[in-house]
Amino acid sequence: MTVRPTDSQQPATTAGQPDIDHQADQLMAAVDQAIREGHPYTGPTSFRDNTPLPVIGDTPPVPQPGRPPMSQRAADISGVMVASSVPTLAIGTAATGILWASGHADPAVIGMICAAPAAVAVPILALARVLRRAKETVEAAPPVHHHHYNGPVHHRSINTQTRGVWATTRNELPR
Repeated sequence: MTVRPTDSQQPATTAGQPDIDHQADQLMAAVDQAIREGHPYTGPTSFRDNTPLPVIGDTPPVPQPGRPPMSQRAADISGVMVASSVPTLAIGTAATGILWASGHADPAVIGMICAAPAAVAVPILALARVLRRAKETVEAAPPVHHHHYNGPVHHRSINTQTRGVWATTRNELPR
């Protein structure tokens, strides 16, 4: 027989039993005490190892301060660009000063002055690149080998027939 409470606001404690808050406080106090005492089954659940990593090993490379990691060719080109930017800035500043001081800073004249080196340099650079690619292509091609053998040559013809439900193939050379 099941007895149902008639009042939904009935208190959680009954006679002789402590309330749930008091039981939770007792449980938390027991856990804290076990952690303080260093019980073998309780204690910290994580560990951080602060020892330095070995210099040589399987760890991936870490970007270092300075120039970003790049190939040797990219580093060389980057150095050339940085080195060539200083004279370009000096020449451009001098040309701007001369044109401004003379009062002949005409956009058409400036365009011709700036386009003249490019008009000469672009075909030369294109031709140099074509020649370099042709050289790389020739160097990358495998060398041609001709093998010449001396001796008798025998031509044979082999007849094969495969028949039957459980077929076996026997390639027999004529004698």
